[in-house]
Amino acid sequence: MKYWKYYLASLIVILIDQAVKLIVHYNMEMGMPGEIHLIGDWLKLHYTLNPGMAFGVELGSDYGKLILTLFRLVAMFGISYYLYYLASHKAPKGLIWCIALILGGAIGNLIDSTFYGVWFDNAPYGSSTPWFHGQVIDMFYVDIWEGYIPEWVPLLGGRPMSLWPIFNVADSAIFIGVLLILLNQKRFFGTNEEPARQHQPTFEREQEQGL
Repeated sequence: MKYWKYYLASLIVILIDQAVKLIVHYNMEMGMPGEIHLIGDWLKLHYTLNPGMAFGVELGSDYGKLILTLFRLVAMFGISYYLYYLASHKAPKGLIWCIALILGGAIGNLIDSTFYGVWFDNAPYGSSTPWFHGQVIDMFYVDIWEGYIPEWVPLLGGRPMSLWPIFNVADSAIFIGVLLILLNQKRFFGTNEEPARQHQPTFEREQEQGL
């Protein structure tokens, strides 16, 4: 039962994520007409649908969305097991909480992909089935810069673009979890060599020190 507190944290992320998405869906008009400015033009609520992954990246084939959703489903079970593994092997608690955030975010977006095509009829036109083809609801828009990318810029040139994508609570949980792991790699994954040195025989320590 002591492990369930981490899964409870994931559940809280899921509930908040889904609650915000439902509020946006039922109370906001999609696109620019429904924008709500929170902090000037910098931070806005903007209801949009994301048919793919982060940054709107899509898998190009007719089965791309289905493959993406199934991948998210497999990843959910993998992350769930990894969370249990870390907790049962007494990994640093900070790392476990980060994985709990990532798990909650992954499931939050998986719910959209799996069910929203049926619940909200938002599957892309021409989808073979609304199941597993739902589009993820995004709403937080940090508008730092928006303009036209020059033609000479590789890959991105020749099209309008905003500097930051629109994201949701699930994306934020995943981003925070990953960022904290990256910032605390030594703390979470580093080996503690000093205690091992303390148990070395005295003559071995002296040899290392050149005595």
